[in-house]
Amino acid sequence: MIGKIVKTSVAVLIGASVAYAGSFNTQAEKDRQALVKYMEKKFSDPAKNKQFFPYATPEDFKNLRKGVKFEEFRLGSYAYDKIGRAQYNDINEMPPYEDNIDAGEELYNKTKGIKQCFPDPAIAGEYPKFDDKKGKVVTLSVAIDDCLKANGQKPWKLTKGKMADLEAYFAHMSKEAGKKVHITIPSKAAAAAYERGKKNYYSQRGYLKLSCATCHVQGSGNRVRREFLSPLLGHTTHFPVYRLKWQGLGTLERRIKGCEKNQGENPHKPGGQWMSDMLYFMAYMSNGLPVDGPDIRK
Repeated sequence: MIGKIVKTSVAVLIGASVAYAGSFNTQAEKDRQALVKYMEKKFSDPAKNKQFFPYATPEDFKNLRKGVKFEEFRLGSYAYDKIGRAQYNDINEMPPYEDNIDAGEELYNKTKGIKQCFPDPAIAGEYPKFDDKKGKVVTLSVAIDDCLKANGQKPWKLTKGKMADLEAYFAHMSKEAGKKVHITIPSKAAAAAYERGKKNYYSQRGYLKLSCATCHVQGSGNRVRREFLSPLLGHTTHFPVYRLKWQGLGTLERRIKGCEKNQGENPHKPGGQWMSDMLYFMAYMSNGLPVDGPDIRK
């Protein structure tokens, strides 16, 4: 099924590169607005927009919500999956990640240098950032490790453990403060990093010849086995997440590694340029959405 979806044109979503005269986010903003328009159109009434759901069954259409608007996409597939949304609400009555938030707060207050590096913990929506001095994208995980190393400490694993706990605290504080995703493209070099990330996201890779967009743009709302595929729009808003499959908390880098394995390719290195650039692109696509982490996913 997914192998066929990949052939769907994405011209409506990703335009040709343009000159960045004056404003370095010109193309990125066109891409983002096109994505929002595409997703809102797709889920305005799935049963009437069957061209987007070529393999959906009558039962699938009964379970897909219609009239999904921009801010709801922070919930991922639960924005349009009726049964999944009900299960999600039930689980969140007693969130399994509350202890992780508490552990993250303790790390924030007791880990040497962290509070000095990040005096305001409500920063989850501001990363990844492009650092013009370093000439590269810096994710929140990398920024935390840079802070640890600068203070004479060993860096943490970028995918889980202490890193996920501290990021859970940052996400929680950002949500409590009503913060939204706010990713900037401050320079020509930053725009080039965004374009690399976009190319990474839309390129077919691995022995299955899939791209991230295969599942999360064209395939969003289509069902694979028992689950509806989640959308690119809103993907970065709710991390770190407690996955039932993991029985624990993980960062966005951890989830990307898992997706790459599912695509039939060797995962790229968390913190490396390839993954950091792609996360920069993904985060920009969610600009304006509320920070909604930490959260739970299956």
